[in-house]
Amino acid sequence: MTQQAAALQTYNNELVKCIEDLCSKREELNRQIKQEEEEKERLQHDIRILSEKLSRVNESLAQRLAARATFDRTIAETEAAYTKILESSQSLLSVLKQEAGNLSKATEPRRKDH
Repeated sequence: MTQQAAALQTYNNELVKCIEDLCSKREELNRQIKQEEEEKERLQHDIRILSEKLSRVNESLAQRLAARATFDRTIAETEAAYTKILESSQSLLSVLKQEAGNLSKATEPRRKDH
């Protein structure tokens, strides 16, 4: 019977050792789980903050793009109007020169033909 008792004691010791090893591994796993849960919370917080920043940047960008489009349209309209003014000025100058030439001819003394 002592042999059986010794074997039973050995099995008991091994069983206790296995249970202790499993408990130790479980504790390590719990520590890792807690670390990852904390990291997850930090990342979710960072994502919320970055999402808010992204939203603000998108709003600002949309406003700036709209303002740039307004500038582009105003510049294009102004350049077109300026081009028309230049063309009108050229036409006016041409007409004025022609009329000045006509007036000069009209005011010159006439030559008498012999």
